[in-house]
Amino acid sequence: MYIRGDHAELVVGGRLDVRSAADARTVLHTAVDDGVGDLVLDLSELDSWDATGLGVIMGAHRRAGRCGRRLVLRGVPPQMQRLLVATRLHRILAIEGGIGVETLPRV
Repeated sequence: MYIRGDHAELVVGGRLDVRSAADARTVLHTAVDDGVGDLVLDLSELDSWDATGLGVIMGAHRRAGRCGRRLVLRGVPPQMQRLLVATRLHRILAIEGGIGVETLPRV
């Protein structure tokens, strides 16, 4: 897993899972704490995430809200969009361009 960027936009790539969660949490919390306005997470280079990785995203979302910021997801891959829909988190998280629920393939 790698994260590059600054306090306004971060690109997350690789696997966001139990092995990388602690490092990702540290980077995301620092970015939230050090910036103002929207924090954009570009997930277009993310290969996969598990429940722990999704928890890291949700934790960053809550922390951003407490800091008066908004976490915005960009470039969410289709398989991860399906997970967000299945967990109904697409209703809570800000997703650039939204998720076309009706266009997602059924699994």
